Amino acid sequence: MTIQEAGAADRDAVIGLWQAAGLTRPWNDPAADFDRAVQGTTSAILMLREGDTLLGTAMVGEDGHRGWVYYLAVAESARGQGHGRALMAAAEAWLRARGCPKLQLMVREDNDAAIGFYRALGLEVQPVVTLGRFLH
Repeated sequence: MTIQEAGAADRDAVIGLWQAAGLTRPWNDPAADFDRAVQGTTSAILMLREGDTLLGTAMVGEDGHRGWVYYLAVAESARGQGHGRALMAAAEAWLRARGCPKLQLMVREDNDAAIGFYRALGLEVQPVVTLGRFLH
């Protein structure tokens, strides 16, 4: 198994995994998210592969203040084998290599399974409120 950065040719497979994992939402364009991450200088999509099979992804980025993780997804057939942990370790290594002092991510408040997964990795619920606005 290898972890490598996604390129343009990986777009359909990555988006397919995100959709199968239930990570996409009608108000977020996964193709635009993929393109911005792959083309950006402060972001990447890490892919876990076994041969030609895509097992998982993690989008990472740094904003000059913190590092962020999005779209952590593991194929249904490959869950429970430590792949999510491996992707998070790779995301942390990617961010550390860029000098990020802190990793953050957002989880929908009703996603108890994801919150439990991240807590088991040592992440803590932060005492903040996220505010936002669509710009399009």
